[in-house]
Amino acid sequence: MSHGTLECYDMVRTRRFYEEFLGLECVRHGKPAMAVRLGMRFHIVCVEVGEQLKPVNMLNHWGVDVATREEVDRAHADALRLKDEYGIRQVGKPQDMHGVYSFYLVDLDHNWWEVQHYANGFLHDDYFDFGDRFAMADGRNFEREDELAIRVETA
Repeated sequence: MSHGTLECYDMVRTRRFYEEFLGLECVRHGKPAMAVRLGMRFHIVCVEVGEQLKPVNMLNHWGVDVATREEVDRAHADALRLKDEYGIRQVGKPQDMHGVYSFYLVDLDHNWWEVQHYANGFLHDDYFDFGDRFAMADGRNFEREDELAIRVETA
């Protein structure tokens, strides 16, 4: 995979939030769009759509990893303190959930962000290295790679 897409009301205000608050690298590659990344080959294309923007729910969020729980707490305190300056609409409380310590915030464009720390050093590749952990629709588990391949081919 190479990229994902999100929308914004105003490119200038959004870029300021991404660079100054989230610490993301941004490059404007088209009049209505910029590319956004944080130290990896995958990037987000942010497209300015103005008032056509439709808010999304929390399930459609972007995760930002930090090195420690203290960094999560610091980012949370900053989000509360700088809420008005950056147009942050909502800031959730930090919590331990699904293997991470994190909090969610809603930015000026109604996009959700999760600032998170994996206490056990969880890496992105671990999702795939661990393999399937849940049963198929018929209740059986994926027990062999060839069974998984057959299931994917017939889907």
